[in-house]
Amino acid sequence: MKRTLFIALFSFFLGVFLAGMIFVYLPEKDTPDNYLAETDSPSLTSNLYANPLPQSKPEYDFATIAAKVAPAVVYIEAERVEKVRYRSLLDDPFFEDFWRFFGEPREREQERRSTSRGSGFFISSDGYLVTNNHVVENAERVTLRTLDNQEFTAKVIGTDPETDLALLKADKKNLSFVKLGNSDQCRPGEWVLALGNPLGFEHTVTAGIISAKGRQLLGGPRYQNFIQTDAAINPGNSGGPLVNMQGEVIGINAMISTTTGGSIGIGFAIPSTLARKVVQQLKEKGRVVRGYLGVRGIYPVDEQTAKSMDLDVNHGALIMKVEPGTPADKAGMKPYDVIVEIDGESIKDPTDLSFKVADIPPGTTVNIKVLRKGGEEKILKVKIAELESEEEPAAAPQTSKDLGFEVREMTPRLARRYGYRTDEGLIILEIEQSSEAYRKGIRQGDIILEVNQEKMESIEDWEKILKKAEPGDAIMLLLRREQNGESADFIQTISIPE
Repeated sequence: MKRTLFIALFSFFLGVFLAGMIFVYLPEKDTPDNYLAETDSPSLTSNLYANPLPQSKPEYDFATIAAKVAPAVVYIEAERVEKVRYRSLLDDPFFEDFWRFFGEPREREQERRSTSRGSGFFISSDGYLVTNNHVVENAERVTLRTLDNQEFTAKVIGTDPETDLALLKADKKNLSFVKLGNSDQCRPGEWVLALGNPLGFEHTVTAGIISAKGRQLLGGPRYQNFIQTDAAINPGNSGGPLVNMQGEVIGINAMISTTTGGSIGIGFAIPSTLARKVVQQLKEKGRVVRGYLGVRGIYPVDEQTAKSMDLDVNHGALIMKVEPGTPADKAGMKPYDVIVEIDGESIKDPTDLSFKVADIPPGTTVNIKVLRKGGEEKILKVKIAELESEEEPAAAPQTSKDLGFEVREMTPRLARRYGYRTDEGLIILEIEQSSEAYRKGIRQGDIILEVNQEKMESIEDWEKILKKAEPGDAIMLLLRREQNGESADFIQTISIPE
């Protein structure tokens, strides 16, 4: 009996001991202490990521990054002189008959000084500085103020309205500066810091994430591929750096989308990879040289477009207009051609086409593959020209038939300046209040699309119509007026002065 009891007790304690050993030494399942921590499990990695995660550089905390970058960030004040036209108080419809008899009063001009405020940052120890073009455009004097309250002036080396970038130079040495990183490697969801001078609060630091990449904005610069961020950006942040967690500048803060006038968490920065190309040319040449193809009305190729044209592609750029005499025209490109490749490189969409053409040195001959309806493939040899900068269009040539208003060709740049969606036709820049056109409701800013049912594409088209018309003849205008984001077309008939 005693022997049996002993064996039973021994077996019980032995079982307890063995169970304890199993719990202690049995390998645990892969349950991390922190679900944000990386795991070495191949199966978990392959389930979460289609490709291995890129090897990242060491990251710093917010305070360390701010301390590292802030000395290179400056507050900018740009003084400009603007000429403002005005009329006297006697210029009123009540005095119209009086002035018609004694002579129309002329508009006067007076100079008005204004100051634009923004941010910028040094990219070299010898004083080269990056900011936005709209901060220093037409500036007569640019003043900088650093974190340690040093104040000095800077010279504008070059500006590029097409990307809204500018390069400045301060006559100083041994300055703190920051590095332009590789924005192509940044990903939505990564932490970023925005540094600048919002609303006059100098040297402000805000934090957020990259919300998206490749954003295109209506009314923005011609070449845009914005990084979107929810880091607070407000007026005055323009030109300041957007910094990654390695302390590298991956964007230049430029614009916001807002319903309040301030930050609502939707800000946009120019990618550093684009900025690097622009800054290098501004430094070397004082301007940016870009390739020019000569096509307009470029649309993406979606599923419906491909189906309607019987194309077996889901990428490319559909061309709606080929400008006469341009490289595209000389090479035989036609409306409704779909550009799918340039020198063997695939074209994803209209933005991709614009950037690839811009990067081609003028004078270079390239092979452009286009597809036509039904899948017909053509390889066109195109000699790329240089994109001419869009300066202010010259005033319309004067004629003996003065209708009381001045017109200029509408261009994409003018459309962006005035916030218009229409970028063709003739825009009325000035109109006399005593003219028949004004009395009939035509106003400054209206766009003439057609005259006598003929499309207006240039000043020459306008001149041809006027030369044919006799004094007293009536001409019919098809006009478009854009206000508050909406447009309305209307017809008005006016007479040629006798």
